[in-house]
Amino acid sequence: MKIVIITGGSRGIGASAARLCAKNGMGVILTYNSNPASADAVVAQIEADGGKAVALKLDVADTSAFPAFRDAVSAALKANWDRSDFDGLVNNAGYGVFNPIATVTEAEFDGLFAVHLKGPFFLTQALLPIMADGGHIVNVASATTRVATAGVAPYASFKGGLQVLTRYMAKEFGDRGIRANSVAPGAIRTELGGGLNDEFEAMLAGQTALGRVGEPDDVGGAIAGLLSDESRWINAQSIEVAGGYII
Repeated sequence: MKIVIITGGSRGIGASAARLCAKNGMGVILTYNSNPASADAVVAQIEADGGKAVALKLDVADTSAFPAFRDAVSAALKANWDRSDFDGLVNNAGYGVFNPIATVTEAEFDGLFAVHLKGPFFLTQALLPIMADGGHIVNVASATTRVATAGVAPYASFKGGLQVLTRYMAKEFGDRGIRANSVAPGAIRTELGGGLNDEFEAMLAGQTALGRVGEPDDVGGAIAGLLSDESRWINAQSIEVAGGYII
């Protein structure tokens, strides 16, 4: 059985990826930061459907906590799957700050950087010693790296950096057979940035070839697919999962 770690797995895209990975026969370690009840609900749903999942607390912005988190992962692997390593890492945890460049504060900038680029970089580094050879990393980026949207410059910039980092991961980890890819969601119906109101959703749907905004399962399914053996020859790619957004 493959074991995957999904950061930010208590809601939205992360929760969907956790459920769909479990549906595909994978064991799941999902993380949460401030909402253990939501994480427990995802775990309960997975187990009700016959899968196995564990929720662990993690603040992706706090790199000093990563060694202790690795120890917690090792303990969970041993206790639940009798394993000392895992197979997949999904760097998904994130949040949005939507302000124009002229008004973004240094604190907002630093916070987004810590979660969307620095955190995935050093979390991956911390977990590499217990990742199995032949594993796979999926980094969750954003379609805003291709389509400039007013008010998301720092967020999009760090997601763009994450896409570059993905290619370097694929290059440097290839001797261990570890693949690295990123997915770039378009407009998805999640709580990011406060969610979508009807007017904003209609505008985004009108800019999308398939005529609607995305659902978390649209992206979660792509992540689960990349983690499967059927995608074993996909490497160092950024795959936009956006229904044909502004094409």
